[in-house]
Amino acid sequence: MRNSSIQHTTPLLPSELILNPDGSVYHLDLLPEDIAEDIIVVGDQHRVKRISSFFDKIDVIKEKREFVTHTGWYKGKRITALSTGIGCDNIDIVINELDAIVNIDLKTRLIKENPKKLNIIRLGTSGALQADIPVDSFVISSYGLGFDGLAQFYKTSFEEDELALQKAFIKDVNWKEELNQPYFVKGDSDLIKRLEEGMTKGITATANGFYGPQGRSLRLSANVPDLNEKLNQFSYEGHRITNFEMETSALYALGGMLGHNTATVCAIIANRFTKTFSDDYKKSVDELIAILLERLVN
Repeated sequence: MRNSSIQHTTPLLPSELILNPDGSVYHLDLLPEDIAEDIIVVGDQHRVKRISSFFDKIDVIKEKREFVTHTGWYKGKRITALSTGIGCDNIDIVINELDAIVNIDLKTRLIKENPKKLNIIRLGTSGALQADIPVDSFVISSYGLGFDGLAQFYKTSFEEDELALQKAFIKDVNWKEELNQPYFVKGDSDLIKRLEEGMTKGITATANGFYGPQGRSLRLSANVPDLNEKLNQFSYEGHRITNFEMETSALYALGGMLGHNTATVCAIIANRFTKTFSDDYKKSVDELIAILLERLVN
């Protein structure tokens, strides 16, 4: 995904850039001094405290709705932990508002001339789509495969490899036209390389729901009941789909368009093909937090 952000020469209107009375961005309730350049985003707001428990010092604690932010210091490096809540719709809010904090003057409402890059790493839990990926292991996302439809609401500029994956996927799985058009978008290769040691790397499928959109049926029948089998079998030029979750494609798409560095690392807590679930996934998440913090510092 190429950078496709725009420049305004006039102040953004109050209906477009919504601010709180103290000048902070509307949903996150944050000011520029509240965040670091390295930001770990998580779905579960309680996981923010688990991350900040590793910090040597915490200097910012803010909370509004599902958005909880702790900013502090770990071995001399300032890091922010921020909860997004579940789903691509919340990622849309979080990434746009984080970008506004660093790349828009919140007092004049003018976009800054020299955009700033953030490192935004999603630390999540996920279900594996390949039998050889065991529970309690870690996956890092080379690409996000989006079923959410979010990226299509922006003027996107996909790269050749992303378009090639999309074309191959639609053809190979015989994708139904009435469903959202799937898209592929890659994370930041340098950031992924910095974090990937010891992790399985692959494509992360991003659903816009937990049940039907991930092939589950309770009292409603899924429109694509064999979705997981289709994802499991897809392969293109050495790329395979490793896991399913609900945020990565939006993170990679919006982050890429806005020029930020993004990566997703997930603890595998279930395997949809071996039908196994972690005995203690919180232990695996804590291990992943420690690994991620060390690699951000080093």
